Amino acid sequence: MLLAVSYVKAQERSLDMSVDTVALDRVDVYAPDYKKYSLGHTVKSVAKENLQEFQGQDLGSLLQQRSGIFVRQYGPGMLASVTMRGASAGHTAVFWNGLPINSPSLGQTDFSILPVSGIDQATIHFGGSAALYGTDAIGGSIHLGNELKFNQGHHGEIQQGLGSFGRFNSQVKYGYSNGIIALRTSAYRNSAQNDFPFRNRSKLGQPIERQVNAAIEQYGVNQDFGWNVGTRSQIKNSIWWNLTDRQLQPLMGSNAREVQKDQNLRWAMDYLLFGEKSLLNLKAGIVRDEMIFDRNSRNLVTQYLFSTDIEKQIANNWDSKSGVRYTIIDGNLSSYRATDNRLEVYHSSSFRFTDRFSTSLNLRQLVYEGNWAPFTPSLSGTYRLFKNERHQLDANTALSRNFKVPTLNDRFWQPGGNPDLLPEDSWSSEIGLLHNWDLENTQVETRVNYYRMTVENWIIWQPTGNFWSPSNIRDVTNSGVETFLEMRQKVGLGVIGLNLNYNYTSAQISSDDNESTVGSQLPYTPLHKTNLQISYKLNSLRVFAAQTYVDENFVTTDNSLEIPSYTLYDIGAIWDLQLFGQDLMLQGQIHNLLNTEYQVLRQRPMPGRNYHVNIHFKF
Repeated sequence: MLLAVSYVKAQERSLDMSVDTVALDRVDVYAPDYKKYSLGHTVKSVAKENLQEFQGQDLGSLLQQRSGIFVRQYGPGMLASVTMRGASAGHTAVFWNGLPINSPSLGQTDFSILPVSGIDQATIHFGGSAALYGTDAIGGSIHLGNELKFNQGHHGEIQQGLGSFGRFNSQVKYGYSNGIIALRTSAYRNSAQNDFPFRNRSKLGQPIERQVNAAIEQYGVNQDFGWNVGTRSQIKNSIWWNLTDRQLQPLMGSNAREVQKDQNLRWAMDYLLFGEKSLLNLKAGIVRDEMIFDRNSRNLVTQYLFSTDIEKQIANNWDSKSGVRYTIIDGNLSSYRATDNRLEVYHSSSFRFTDRFSTSLNLRQLVYEGNWAPFTPSLSGTYRLFKNERHQLDANTALSRNFKVPTLNDRFWQPGGNPDLLPEDSWSSEIGLLHNWDLENTQVETRVNYYRMTVENWIIWQPTGNFWSPSNIRDVTNSGVETFLEMRQKVGLGVIGLNLNYNYTSAQISSDDNESTVGSQLPYTPLHKTNLQISYKLNSLRVFAAQTYVDENFVTTDNSLEIPSYTLYDIGAIWDLQLFGQDLMLQGQIHNLLNTEYQVLRQRPMPGRNYHVNIHFKF
């Protein structure tokens, strides 16, 4: 993923002061991969206002309540994994500043330990995108990043929040930038007791009890640095250290008192060299993930990444990028010690044939430990069906092959690891319409997609004698409909906003060793999920209400045990003020307004009505 940057080409200026016309410097803007080479795909950026609403909370909660993605949550602050388009948690690729951060041992990311405080931007790429990003991107990909700005001078922020059940969050930022350098340091602390009341359905009489052993404490530091080296090159360096120490919320009726500590260190450095119509990007990075479970089981996995690619405008209507990425993985886990070496070669092109028709072509080949992953091409495009002063209607389509490399645990866990596992292999197709309606006081954007995806060689762990072992035994077919609606309507002096996300997801087992599961919906994959947010902004005050609906879903592959559907309501307000000439933001929210009793995963209670307030001061 390329850093979105701009540069100014130096030009000679006339010394004749009588000249009243000044030629502006040229500015070239380079878009990230998921913008430029994903024409026809659905790529949605998380709104800045949503990031602000969830300061002090984890990214999993934000995605569950605002994105349409279903997040499997083991409790507030507990393990949270996403499922996109019905694919498994390990079928979503996650990146931070262009670095893949999925755990090579587990094959997924725990979104509960990714605080919203640690990022400035988040973008969701729906659907298969392995040709652009590599392994894991079968259901989609999520891109997180930090944003640096030049010529801002000295600036800082202080944020303090508190809420129900012992929630407490703090953050402080300081930055300085001029035309040559930009730096920013951020530190945060988030904590919660999570001692909420719940109905214990595992006991006779279903008494109301307080949740125990669910406290969480989190610390983190971000350091970002940018340097414009002359007029044609730039260096960007980002470091993110995060420590999460938590008790693990037990099942209802269990007396377990387990704990887990996660320590994550991520470092990414980019060197960018701008040519007349080209961009060279050299990247290096380290992702170090340490997990200590119950104080005695230590798992440490480190990834070292090196990549280089060159992007070039071959013609006015043809952009192209080619590159290579090399990754070294060192796993030192309680059950085994293993290394993995991965080499990827990739190419992307975008063609604008006419003002109405554009396409993207992406190609990628990965080799890991001498094994060839499936060659992954993707072809997508967009065609403008209609456009006038008020309306624009585009048709979008995409076809891609995608894959997931077996994790370190899949191959090397002792006992039971299977080094002969094949990569999971997927084909994905989609078609959709995008309609924009722009009036004087109204803007509406509507997108509707239909997709279909097959996954072969799905890896399943099952008992084999005295231990469990993985094998490629299942095929899955997913299809569904996605609907996205964004509207802004000026009413009097204010603006009404409406955001709607609806997902219909049919994820069925098409073949399995257990014939009784064929045709069943995948566990913890709701058929319907809806997110709705309505807001009203008047001058500096914004109020909003949000609804999340999750359909019933199943616990087992034979669909014999289900989780009931639920609907949650939130309300909140954000007020921007001036204090001593500086910006002050006051924010308050009520979550689960109707005190609904619900579970996301079976026997894992979730909190009822709860509150959260934030004070944000900028100087």
